[in-house]
Amino acid sequence: MKATQLADLLSKGDRVAVSNITGRESSMVTIVSHRYCGNIVGGWALGKGGQTIEYEPGKTIPVFATFDELLKSLPAKKHPNKVIVYSPPEAVYGEVKEVVSFGKKHIKTIFIITEHVAIEVTAKIASLAREAGIDVIGCNTLGMINTYDGVRVGAVGGDNPGESFKKGSAAIISNSGNMVTTMATYLMSAGIGTSFGLSTGKDALILTPLKDLLALADKDRHTRIIVLYIEPGGLYEKEAVDLLKRAKNAKPVIVYVAGKILETQNVSLGHAGAVVEGAFTTASAKMQLFDDYFGVEAFDPQKRYEHTPKLRQALLRGIRIQTLHTLPQAASLVYRVCEWERDFSPHETLQLNPWFVNLGELGKKLPAPLILTPGKIAEPYATQFASLAERKLGKMATQRSMRNASYASGNDGQAASIYGYAVADLMQRGNFAEALILQWLGELPQHAFEARLVEMCLIASLSNGPGTISAQAAKLSASAGNSPHTGMIAALASVGDVHGGNGREAIEYLLKVFGSTDLVDPYNPKASSVNLESLVLQEAEAFKTRKAIAQESGTGYIKIPCLGHPVFKDKDVNFDPREEAIYAYLQEQGLYNIFLDFYRRLAQTMKHIGATSKVLAVNVDAAIACIWLGICWKLLKDRRITLKRAIDIPLVAFALGRAAGAAGEFLDHHDHGTDMDMRVPAAECEILTKPRDLAPAGKKAGRSRV
Repeated sequence: MKATQLADLLSKGDRVAVSNITGRESSMVTIVSHRYCGNIVGGWALGKGGQTIEYEPGKTIPVFATFDELLKSLPAKKHPNKVIVYSPPEAVYGEVKEVVSFGKKHIKTIFIITEHVAIEVTAKIASLAREAGIDVIGCNTLGMINTYDGVRVGAVGGDNPGESFKKGSAAIISNSGNMVTTMATYLMSAGIGTSFGLSTGKDALILTPLKDLLALADKDRHTRIIVLYIEPGGLYEKEAVDLLKRAKNAKPVIVYVAGKILETQNVSLGHAGAVVEGAFTTASAKMQLFDDYFGVEAFDPQKRYEHTPKLRQALLRGIRIQTLHTLPQAASLVYRVCEWERDFSPHETLQLNPWFVNLGELGKKLPAPLILTPGKIAEPYATQFASLAERKLGKMATQRSMRNASYASGNDGQAASIYGYAVADLMQRGNFAEALILQWLGELPQHAFEARLVEMCLIASLSNGPGTISAQAAKLSASAGNSPHTGMIAALASVGDVHGGNGREAIEYLLKVFGSTDLVDPYNPKASSVNLESLVLQEAEAFKTRKAIAQESGTGYIKIPCLGHPVFKDKDVNFDPREEAIYAYLQEQGLYNIFLDFYRRLAQTMKHIGATSKVLAVNVDAAIACIWLGICWKLLKDRRITLKRAIDIPLVAFALGRAAGAAGEFLDHHDHGTDMDMRVPAAECEILTKPRDLAPAGKKAGRSRV
């Protein structure tokens, strides 16, 4: 590492630049950080050059299109020496490469907030940074705070870092970002403040390992003890303990190792790197590793410790705690036995007051003492939560037992109903698509053409020929001698994220693009100030950048859902005839759908700017998604349906049509086919393994016959 002490990673006077600064999370964190310590000099985001981030009325942080532009535009005295990367996983390598290429003379440390960066990409980032002499914290770090200098990067400390971080003698190093703040708060209750708080992240590959950070903490003049939060996975702790054993006068370590429950219960810590894969990587093994080094058993809050020279010698190395809430007691023991003064008068003892408790299936597996009841939400957070519960699109559905209840249907013993409308009355109207909209959304369609479009989508979903996966499934079922409904079930079982489910991704994508706009009526192009041309160009340029970065780094990239089709793909300008029929109907009737217009323009623009070599087909899944999102949009804006429902409906719509089409394939195959005729003849099958001899019971298996 280039740093020789923790302050080299972050200190007063550092100038910080933020990638993807206009993103929702990064902009919020940037504002809080700049209010706290004023260390943000600017940021950059593709297509957002010239914008600003307002952190106080009349006071702004400049936004540039690229990091290179940021350097060229800012005066030398404002050139950043620290960078925070908030970009999506597929863009991280490109961002780091740009920083290294243009800023290696200035940049000392890069903090990568992004989670789930591919291991091969992370390794390439490590190589790039090492050659440039730049330290990298992350990936998946929450950031760092230097309490003595009153500066931070990232979101450590939340919206009010001063609440949890008070000057003191404990350096906190944690796999989990949120646990940095939690442990700092616990320590304050014991009269112990913090010198530094740092989140290493817990992706599979951690770029600045624990052993290096311990070495830096040992050299910090303010730090007296080091507090660690450890998760399963990786050999970083083994390396760190080996370093501690070799070091002279290493500072005491208080460690909490999480995740032992993973060894007996089917639960996950959620971090990509918390994966057990060999010796020293389980929680139990790491616990034993530290206990052996300390030479004292894990802290017991019920035990009365005698202050003996042996105990003092052990605590000068450290001690392991078994639950986080005993951290104040364990830290107090270390300070008493070592005869150290605390940093300030102890605060009130902390008590667990969980605001929300929803353990779900996990609640059935946890021991009873670990099951907590909800507490009272403190202000101002209670008000803030109530405000957040009101979402811009969609609502939080009321949760209750639905065993014998339904909003969607009813039967009073006299007649069946759908959302309060009598089924017999709906039958008299004679419009299946209209009734379907009611059944799925709880509301009758607002416009007559919506039912017609839904009907077209159902017809479009019926079939795309006998070679499709779902049609093959129905034919296989008939060939095996099953009943018709089994053939329909087989077809439905073969519908998935790749075949039929792509419409769900299209809805999520469209919500991301249009969710922050003022779009009110998707059927009226003049009803909002949405600049569709600008949105299309922005998305096309972003895709082109992702694709170029992925090709350079040798990794995959996120494609735009529902653009392209495995059948309609070989022409310079491709189209899906089913989508074309829907679009033609809209044109003939003088109707408009902004989502479908967006998709069609995007396909053209991507070819125009060189992001694709051909105009990709807007496939039928996109058309279904656009039609249903148009129907759902007002309900989402009025918070009468949830986002989840809107996202799920395109798959449900495709599956309904395809199940009916599969029934036709089943009936056709049953009438005209023969039993077992879908079976592939043995002569056409290829075996890819060598034949092996089966040894008698109790003996080792023989070798493959060559």
